[in-house]
Amino acid sequence: MTDSPAVQTPLDPKEQPILDNLLQLRDRLSLLKQDKTTYIKSPDVIALYHAVVEQVHLLNVIRAENIDNVLDDCFQLISLFFLTIGRNSEAPAVYSMTSTIRRLLDHLKEAAFFTAKDLESIGQRLDDMQETLQRGKETHSPHLLTLLANQLTTCRGILEQLRISLAGLSPELTPTHERLVSILRSISAANTRTKFPASEVQGFRDQLNEIKGTMVDGKFIGADGTVPTGQEIVDTLLDRCFLWSEIVLERQGQIDERFKSTYDKLLEIRNCLERLSLTQAWSLRETDLYNYQRQLDRIDEGRINGNFEDAFGKPADLHAQRTLLYLLRRSYAYIYGLIISSEPVSEALLPVFNQLQTLRRCLIEVRRSGGVSSARELYPYSLKLNSIDSMRVDGKFQVGSDIPEGQGSVSSLLAQCFELAYELRVEAEEKDNESE
Repeated sequence: MTDSPAVQTPLDPKEQPILDNLLQLRDRLSLLKQDKTTYIKSPDVIALYHAVVEQVHLLNVIRAENIDNVLDDCFQLISLFFLTIGRNSEAPAVYSMTSTIRRLLDHLKEAAFFTAKDLESIGQRLDDMQETLQRGKETHSPHLLTLLANQLTTCRGILEQLRISLAGLSPELTPTHERLVSILRSISAANTRTKFPASEVQGFRDQLNEIKGTMVDGKFIGADGTVPTGQEIVDTLLDRCFLWSEIVLERQGQIDERFKSTYDKLLEIRNCLERLSLTQAWSLRETDLYNYQRQLDRIDEGRINGNFEDAFGKPADLHAQRTLLYLLRRSYAYIYGLIISSEPVSEALLPVFNQLQTLRRCLIEVRRSGGVSSARELYPYSLKLNSIDSMRVDGKFQVGSDIPEGQGSVSSLLAQCFELAYELRVEAEEKDNESE
């Protein structure tokens, strides 16, 4: 909890008991998160969720400004717990996503380079979350729903500002704009490599020269010979790319020593999240993201007027500033991706779910490559599927006496695998009959 913002002393003495209760609840949530000896059980999470909501209700009676640092910690943890137990489509699970999207949108606005596809993806996600809140009206606290609705409204407001900034970009210039955004991001990624890839960055600079070479009298020309709208947007971005590539080549990946510790910490977080995104299905417990979120929040909120400053209050130079911001944005983007790809299945059922996903991919690949020559080749698949099917009790996958969340997802996947295996067996038998 050391990375959580400092707890502010309540102004009203009546709030002290509520703060004490919230601190206890946060501690209980943290202990539950750290316990890796068993899987997270739904009843434990739901009980803590209701306890936090009860404190919110008490706090609302005293004051309207009901979200402080401790309460935010509690809701953030509960949100990730809901993902861990497979209740992704319920309102509490939305909280962590809204705070992550808010960070991403703020950073996109600050960086001032992004594509329409970036905004489209986030917009779709906000729509999905809005539907989740609508479904939760009858089952979840109106206090939580109001809080989440306000956060979504804020996110939509920033998103609209970003959309307006790209409104003047013509369809003809969109591919060039997207390519420049990709190059700028690639240069930033290369800038944080352990061994600086000078030739790779020079290659990106060559691409920039190639793009600039398509301009006529300083303008991008459309297929019909006219000048498309959005020249300033693309031209400004091209200049930024040239400037950034020049700075990166000059610095050769060496960060200002004043910001080396912050750089190392952000680099470590980015690398850990990158590894998690590669092995997510087998190694991620969503609550693990909480520590990364809080470390990033602490660094992000430590900036002064958007700038990283050293111990003496002197701001970072352009190279350090952009490098640290890139790592910060990239880390939040990984968290966003990990939350999005979280499966609606309790961690108790994830081993079975992951095995079935692997089996399904294998069976699809077998079908793509021409099927099997005889039904005997499907024996290993059938053996594994029957083994998993036999784990069910009265049609449910149980762990002890518990029936974890995600039964529908796992059963559907099992049925798909059986169907694929059956189709491959029929095809193999037809081939046998034809050869005979």
